[in-house]
Amino acid sequence: MSVTLLALALAAAEPTADPPVVAPPAAESATVSPPPTIQPDAPGVTGDDIVVTAREEAPGDPLERINAKSYEAIQAVDEAVVGPISLGYKTGMPKPLRLGLRNFLRNLEEPVIAFNYLLQLKPGRAVKSVGRFAINSTAGVAGLIDVAKRKPFNLPYTPNGFANTFACYGIGPGPYFFLPLVGPTTLRDLIGVGLDRAALPAVVGKPLDRPYYAIPANVIDSLNDRIDIDGQLKQVRAESADPYTDTRELYLRQRKSEIAAICPKRGESVEQGLPSRPGKGRD
Repeated sequence: MSVTLLALALAAAEPTADPPVVAPPAAESATVSPPPTIQPDAPGVTGDDIVVTAREEAPGDPLERINAKSYEAIQAVDEAVVGPISLGYKTGMPKPLRLGLRNFLRNLEEPVIAFNYLLQLKPGRAVKSVGRFAINSTAGVAGLIDVAKRKPFNLPYTPNGFANTFACYGIGPGPYFFLPLVGPTTLRDLIGVGLDRAALPAVVGKPLDRPYYAIPANVIDSLNDRIDIDGQLKQVRAESADPYTDTRELYLRQRKSEIAAICPKRGESVEQGLPSRPGKGRD
């Protein structure tokens, strides 16, 4: 206010002076200058300044561009080949036989599951896993029938593996990958699954370490995993604006949930997500 009064007084004292030329408002100007580019590290930039930058790679996904391309290619193959084969296996194979093969393969996982529970300092869960293995290997006809999950035993299948053990000991997931024949995974989970698959054949030997057993077993196991997530894959493809990102986030959230069920301090409770390879899924 004082500055305005002073300007008026000076104007009245010099009547012969030309009146000041006032520039039109910026909105009425014929030309508009582009806004200055603000660099993130420029001096004077505060928390209130808006800085627009290019999209950066997601934390934990340093190979996002490569992974996204891999995802697109694998999804195309899945829709054209893997999906139809898995659904053909589901409809063509009699359900009792298909579930029997699944139960047989799950039963062979129980020693590795129990061993990892011991490494995680969960002896009670290890005993339950050993109990499942003993019951299903005998009363369940070599594991073809999951008797242990029924009354009076009430011992449901609870997946576990070296990836979870690594997480319980504070080893982070490492970089995220989307790989052929594996799908979504992390470096920690990829190493863990490799150890899971190698542990029992290395200890037992024949016939578990022979190609004529290992190849069909892995194929059947993979088909069952694909059948389990068929509904979720269709939902992501139909409803998601960014299927790759949503698949990654669902996988990582599900893994945190599975780890939280064993080591609460190392994970987060999550109610939904894509079943992961280390956890596979439940009955």
